[in-house]
Amino acid sequence: MTYYWCRWQQAAETALYGEEGFYRRPEGPAGHFRTSVHASPLFATAVARLLAGTARELGTDSVDLVDVGAGRGELLTGVLAALRDEALAPGLTVRARAVELAPRPPGLDPAVEWHAELPRGVRGLLFANEWLDNVPTDVAEADADGVPRYVLVRTADGAERLGDPVTGADARWLSRWWPLARPGDRAEIGRPRDEAWARAVASLAAGTAVAVDYAHVRASRPPFGTLTGFREGREVPPVPDGSCDLTSHVALDACAAAADGTAELLDQRTALRDLGISGERPPLAQASADPAGYVRALASAGQAAELTARGGLGDFGWLRHRVPEREEGYCPA
Repeated sequence: MTYYWCRWQQAAETALYGEEGFYRRPEGPAGHFRTSVHASPLFATAVARLLAGTARELGTDSVDLVDVGAGRGELLTGVLAALRDEALAPGLTVRARAVELAPRPPGLDPAVEWHAELPRGVRGLLFANEWLDNVPTDVAEADADGVPRYVLVRTADGAERLGDPVTGADARWLSRWWPLARPGDRAEIGRPRDEAWARAVASLAAGTAVAVDYAHVRASRPPFGTLTGFREGREVPPVPDGSCDLTSHVALDACAAAADGTAELLDQRTALRDLGISGERPPLAQASADPAGYVRALASAGQAAELTARGGLGDFGWLRHRVPEREEGYCPA
């Protein structure tokens, strides 16, 4: 492998998605970090309830479920299992579609379709859990004179230096969404994520698109950015050599403004509570009346508490984008 200096977006694109990239590895994301999907089946149950609600809003008993950045199909597998409970969504037919660059994993439910690109004309729910944080971005830093410059990275070891001034669309994005106030301030330029989210929302003919991620908004941007690496469950220095995940928090407010439809920003704690996942302990009286049921409810409450915890998964941002029925003949670009 040849090592050289380049901007972060190019370096991360190759390190994550190139032929020998991190996300091409057979173990998948679950081999290195634990998302809400892996933390508890209750997360998939919540998504199943959201899908059922979307179907009711559309007035249909046949919907698409698209999982963007599907890993090895864990979320879709969990949602399909949850939907087998006829009381949850009786008679609902689901076309489950995974969007993922890695090859289809062996043993996956044959009902799950596997796509390398977003399907078009979707009617139903598009769900992207911890996808946008892995859409590579350039990094900017204000130099000694306060001029935002692209940060260059050496792919061999992650060393950095400043490059050319930020100009054009990237400069406009920084000015609107993440202005750098002082020398040394840094930002991840989220424009590629805005564009990726806009494409995802545009793939819907009708329904709801949801992005779930580490997030921040303009009023509380971190002054030095959040770019970091993960490997085997541990945070590591971000070195774009394919050996680790490369991630940074998402400016979800900018993503919200980039796409058509009605957008809503909330935290995971609130979103899951709306879907019946609260983390509340079962009443103590149940322990004597129904001991086995009490133990099951207590375990479920513990899992829900992790998904909704302050300072943890509960602080994740949810961006919900509702798309009304498009005009007849609509075809996304």
